[in-house]
Amino acid sequence: MPRYEFRCRSCGDTFEVNRPMAAAADPAACPQGHADTVKLLSAVAVTGRGGAVGGAPASAGGGCCGGACGC
Repeated sequence: MPRYEFRCRSCGDTFEVNRPMAAAADPAACPQGHADTVKLLSAVAVTGRGGAVGGAPASAGGGCCGGACGC
C-alpha cells in the first residue's frame, strides 16, 4: 500500500499515512488532531540498469554524459 507524506500547517509536524491510491487525494488530520494539512511531494529513487538496452551499459552512447553531449 502506498505511503503518503503530509505536513501540518498548524504545528509543522510531518507525518506519513498508508492508504490506497484511490484515496491519495483525501485530506488527512495530523496526529495532534489538526485538520489543516498539506500533502507533500515525495522524491523517488530508482536504481539499477535503467536505460540499458540489449545488455549494454546505460552509459554506452547517447544521452547527456553518455558521450553524445560532449560534457
